[in-house]
Amino acid sequence: MSSEIPPQVQNQIAQLQQVQQQAQSLAIQKSQVESLQKESEMALEELEKLDDDAVVYRTVGDMQIRCTKEDAINKLKERCETLGLRLQSISRQEERISKRFAQLQEQIKQSMGTQGFQAQ
Repeated sequence: MSSEIPPQVQNQIAQLQQVQQQAQSLAIQKSQVESLQKESEMALEELEKLDDDAVVYRTVGDMQIRCTKEDAINKLKERCETLGLRLQSISRQEERISKRFAQLQEQIKQSMGTQGFQAQ
């Protein structure tokens, strides 16, 4: 069957599969970052409920370091902001990948001469 498909179309199908893998990878990354962001936001909410003189520790590598509540809040806000920017970046990448996927699908359909062709 592959001998019936022109080399150009085979190349486009390979590109389509790569784009699909990139999209799956981005979806996994996005899910992980969303989870980290949610955890950070929940920690921030709990931290803000504490008294100002509460003993607070934050994790640095494998260690727990004592810090002020204010310092911990600032670090968490910074982390939430960084994760938010990462999510925006991933969303833009997903949009570009989606457009590229649709473009490749259309090229393959045109190359095959059938409007109902679906690459797997």
